[in-house]
Amino acid sequence: MNSESIVLENTGILAELCGPNDYNLSIIGDLLGTRVFSRGNELSVESEDREKQGLFSALIDALVTSIDGGIPATPDLIIALHAELTPLGYQPSDRARELSSCEDFLDSCIQIPGSPTKLYPRSKGQGLYLKGLATHDLVFSVGPAGTGKTYLAMAWALRELLVKTRRKLILTRPIVEAGESLGYLPGDLVQKINPYLRPLYDAMETLLPYEVIRRLEESRSIEVAPLAYMRGRSLSNCVVILDEAQNTTKEQMKMFLTRLGENSKAIVTGDITQIDLPRRAESGLVHALQILANVDDIFVSRLDARDVVRSPLVRKIIEAYESE
Repeated sequence: MNSESIVLENTGILAELCGPNDYNLSIIGDLLGTRVFSRGNELSVESEDREKQGLFSALIDALVTSIDGGIPATPDLIIALHAELTPLGYQPSDRARELSSCEDFLDSCIQIPGSPTKLYPRSKGQGLYLKGLATHDLVFSVGPAGTGKTYLAMAWALRELLVKTRRKLILTRPIVEAGESLGYLPGDLVQKINPYLRPLYDAMETLLPYEVIRRLEESRSIEVAPLAYMRGRSLSNCVVILDEAQNTTKEQMKMFLTRLGENSKAIVTGDITQIDLPRRAESGLVHALQILANVDDIFVSRLDARDVVRSPLVRKIIEAYESE
C-alpha cells in the first residue's frame, strides 16, 4: 500500500508529536481511519486516499506549528485540530487557507488562570461558538446533550472573571419542579437550588480546584440564583449564564434579557428537544430565537450531533432520535 511521508529534522518536536509509546500517532490513525507510524525521523500515513494524505500532512503541519508556539501536542489538541481541518477539503494549493484556519482556531482556545487545562473546541460548531462568545454580548447556544454548551460557556466565563475583565459571574436557571415545591425543601436558598444548579458546578469543578471556587463564592465573585430572583436587578460588569433556558416562559426570558447592564455579557444555553414546561406553555427560548432572529449583535450557536463530545454512544443516540 502506498503511503505519504513527512520528514521532521527536529527530534524534540518529533518526540513530542509522537507522544509516549507513539500514543499520539495512534490517535491520529484512529481519526484518519488508517495506520500512522514513525520510522527514524519520518512520519507516514498508510493510505492511497489523496484526501487522507492531504489531511495527514495538514494535521502534522498544524501540530508542528502548535509545538513551536509552546502549545503541547495533547490528545485533545489533536482531536480539535482534526475537527477544525476536516471540513476544508485538501489540495496542495490550500496550504495558506489551512494555516489561516489553524491560527484562527488556536486564537479561540481558552486558558483559565490557575487551571492546568487548556480548552480546545472539539468540533467546527464549538469553534464558532467560542468565536461568538468573544465577539458578542448576547450569545444563545442551542443543542442536544453532550455538545459542550454549558461547559464551554463556563470555561469562557471563568476566564473572564479570573483575568478581571468582568467583576462577577452569575449562574441562574429556571426552577422547573417535579412534584416537590422548592419552598418545602430543607436548607437556605443556596442549599435549596443547589440540585438544580449541579450541572453548572460539575462544569466548574472540572475546570478549577475546589478551593478556588470556594474562595470566589465567599468573595461573592460567583453568585447562584434562581431565575425568579433576577427580577428588578440591573446586571453590570458581569457574565451571566442562563442554563436550561428551554424551560423559561416567554415572560421569564424577556425579564432576563432586559436585566443586562453596561459591560455585561449573557450566555443562554438550552436544548429545545427537552422542554419540561406544562404542555400549553411556550418555551421562552424558542420564542426568543424567533423574534430576535434579525436583531444585530446577537450570536446564535446551533450545535447538533456532529458536535457531541461526551461519548460516541451519546452521539449515536442523538442521531437516532433526530432521524425518528
